Amino acid sequence: MSKLAIVLLIIAAILILVVVALYFLGKKAQKKQSEQQAQIDAVKQTFSMLIIDKKRMKLRDAGLPQAIIDQTPKWLRGSKLPIVKAKVGPQVMSLICDEKIFDAVPVKKEVKAAVSGIYITEVKGLHGKPIVTEQKKKSKFKQLIERAQEKAGAKPVK
Repeated sequence: MSKLAIVLLIIAAILILVVVALYFLGKKAQKKQSEQQAQIDAVKQTFSMLIIDKKRMKLRDAGLPQAIIDQTPKWLRGSKLPIVKAKVGPQVMSLICDEKIFDAVPVKKEVKAAVSGIYITEVKGLHGKPIVTEQKKKSKFKQLIERAQEKAGAKPVK
């Protein structure tokens, strides 16, 4: 065998090992995430609250209790999280919002929110109506690309 063939076989073997390792790590992470989601759903409560402000802030600047900051890993303390400042009853609180619903949270409005600890998992309008978010206006370039994709059949027509 030539040297090139041996090098390519070694590289292929290493890539196969990496793919197998990533597969098993992904399955383990997915199982862990589903268990955490089950725990969040088990302690979820619905509150009526007035949303005062929402921002993406660093954990230490968010005004969260010191116990929560101490529990988070050091490498996560500098990352920005979606923080919602809300008035729940007579008390103003800083809560962490789910990344999926952060854009749908209205500011300066009263909503019903499903809260698990200090984590907002779901937001509805005051009378149970789902909140409609405004669509951002697309740039001319994005509109042009979208039209071209529709004509080419790459994207379904609206």
